[in-house]
Amino acid sequence: MTEPTRRRLSARQADTVRRLTEAAVREVRQSGYQHFSVRDVARSAGVAAATAYTYFASKDHLLAEVFWRRLRALPPVDTSEASARVRVTTVLRELALLVSDEPELAVGCTAALFGGEPDVRQLRLDIGKEIRERIAAAAGPGNPAAGVLELAYYGAMVQAGLGYTSYGRTADRLAEAAGLIVR
Repeated sequence: MTEPTRRRLSARQADTVRRLTEAAVREVRQSGYQHFSVRDVARSAGVAAATAYTYFASKDHLLAEVFWRRLRALPPVDTSEASARVRVTTVLRELALLVSDEPELAVGCTAALFGGEPDVRQLRLDIGKEIRERIAAAAGPGNPAAGVLELAYYGAMVQAGLGYTSYGRTADRLAEAAGLIVR
């Protein structure tokens, strides 16, 4: 199994990482991003802080991993839909609403993904690649609209992450953009 630092882990190690990421979601919900710590997550997961730091260099690394796992858990893009517009709208809505029901997690993931640590940068690249591939698959092979939609998605997510609009409204606005861009 491949995990946070993209290294191979035993089943026991993978279970520890799973427990840590699940505890991270609980902890950030309770205490918010500012007061959230890897130590508290470790305690909640029932592991030593040193063990948690073996897998996650920081709270940003841990939250970036949470976002990555949620993104990877989305169903594959359904390319059997009749129109690219419907496919793109579905994918953009899924992406925009990934953490929308959990405001503290959304704030934490947004802040984490702007982090500059090597592990966070790598996850950001992996996340970006996955998002690009999902949008491109929805738009259809060679559709130049995919790149424009990707830019729209990132801009919309920054606005939502900064609190300028809700994630629900962001999903609606992205659907509008898809309707204008994809024919």
